[in-house]
Amino acid sequence: MEAVLGIIGGSGLYDLPGIERAEWKRVGGPWGEPSDDIMFAEFGGRKLRFLPRHGRGHRLSPTRINYRANIDALKRAGVTDIVSISAVGSLREDFAPGQFVIVDQFIDRTFAREKSFFGEGVTAHVSMAQPVSPLLAERIVLAAEAEAIPFQRGGTYIVMEGPQFSTLAESRLYRSWGCDVIGMTNMPEAKLAREAEISYATIAMVTDYDSWHHEHAPVDVQEVLRVMHENRARVQQLLLRLIRDLPRDHETCPIGSDRALEFAIMTAPESRDPALLKMLDAVAGRVLAPR
Repeated sequence: MEAVLGIIGGSGLYDLPGIERAEWKRVGGPWGEPSDDIMFAEFGGRKLRFLPRHGRGHRLSPTRINYRANIDALKRAGVTDIVSISAVGSLREDFAPGQFVIVDQFIDRTFAREKSFFGEGVTAHVSMAQPVSPLLAERIVLAAEAEAIPFQRGGTYIVMEGPQFSTLAESRLYRSWGCDVIGMTNMPEAKLAREAEISYATIAMVTDYDSWHHEHAPVDVQEVLRVMHENRARVQQLLLRLIRDLPRDHETCPIGSDRALEFAIMTAPESRDPALLKMLDAVAGRVLAPR
């Protein structure tokens, strides 16, 4: 299978120097409207898809993002691997603003979002023990090393509902749990990517110290935007190296994230809801199609 890299990130990251045949296309599906059109492009002969998570102009809050529509649209666009770019707060002294963290675990504390493509009529249970695809994460690590971009390898990302930032008590609680960074966007994104059998990894960009650090002011939007602006060139540099070095053929995920539905569907064929089956044509067509 040809590798097609999907990038989910903030507005501006899609303006990568050197990309070719860039064209914005609407990709519709049964789960509602995705955050925006998808940019179809190529770089060095590799296929690339970019989706602005909040929409161009940052129209959508984390809670209002239609995560199911986003992942479904990327699947329909042929994406085999997703790299998620996410601004986060640091819960550790040594993860300073400006640092990149290649996270490997998540704690999902969101509560107002649709978290699965499956439900009444077709139930499925996929493993999330290892939510990040290790081979894709390793490709990001190698790209960062090749470009001499400082990063931290591994870490737990706690995902809060938002859109408000943490209270001091919450920030201290998450530190006591051993969490490393905090953000608002990577869940249920990672769960849905797993259900769609798309390999998934995150580049977390530290922009602040949340609200726990006694020597730094609590996070505010102005500071987040300042650090993100300063990091923009490095993120682009990292992504371009990653795309350039990505094998042309999709690498089979060692933990099976690209085969997550193989034995996940519980509902007997005769009991499956035809309407939901139709909605699952892109996400689960590989295992639901007649054989």
